[in-house]
Amino acid sequence: MELGVTFFAFAIPAVLFAGISKGGFAAGAAFAASPFLALILEPAAAIGLMLPLLMVMDITALRVFWRRWDWPVARRLMIGGLPGVVAGAALYTAANADVLRFMIGVIALGFVAYQIARARGVLRFEGWRAFPGAGYFWGAMAGFTSFISHAGGPPAAVYLLTRGLDKTTYQATTVIVFFAINIFKAVFYAGLGIFTAETLWAGMFLIPVAFIGVFLGVWLHRTVSQRLFFGLTYVFLTATGGKLIFDALT
Repeated sequence: MELGVTFFAFAIPAVLFAGISKGGFAAGAAFAASPFLALILEPAAAIGLMLPLLMVMDITALRVFWRRWDWPVARRLMIGGLPGVVAGAALYTAANADVLRFMIGVIALGFVAYQIARARGVLRFEGWRAFPGAGYFWGAMAGFTSFISHAGGPPAAVYLLTRGLDKTTYQATTVIVFFAINIFKAVFYAGLGIFTAETLWAGMFLIPVAFIGVFLGVWLHRTVSQRLFFGLTYVFLTATGGKLIFDALT
């Protein structure tokens, strides 16, 4: 991993964007940093670089939203998240770089399709009665997709949207849930060698960007339309996800 102009031209906006999402928009688009970085790095290096930074963002956001979460809802998702992380680790050990690129690309495009379907009313989760064990099931889905590309937001949202949470409680609940899931992931990332001296060293340069992103996100949470933020995310992820799939197949 060469820490040159190209690296920082991709890494700084990716980490800033992830921080804004973590701090102000329920972490739903934070994973966009991983597909973006995977355009210039091996997939393992991209997710390994981002996880410590995401954990820094988690800790920063926890202080802002401390005890404002719905604990019973968060607990179900966190318990379910552990077997999901284990499943993600098992897949990682059997997959090569192109398989991971393909999966990250598919998850990116799937996120866009999911958000557009929700916006147009094709998918509606508000008001649904969750089936018994739903929190554990969607927690497992969140843990799995989070392990592969830090993309646990949509599966968690399917369950969270059935709980009738207000905006701030929803945000705080995602913060505590992914704080726990990221701790689970860190153990497996270390064991599988996903963290390297290079990714950790590069991450040190990006920690200030992570802090700035979170606090900027907290401010934007109160002042900027979520629709505008995610609209930009859809365009960004469609291009990035499509490119990763093309690279993986060719």
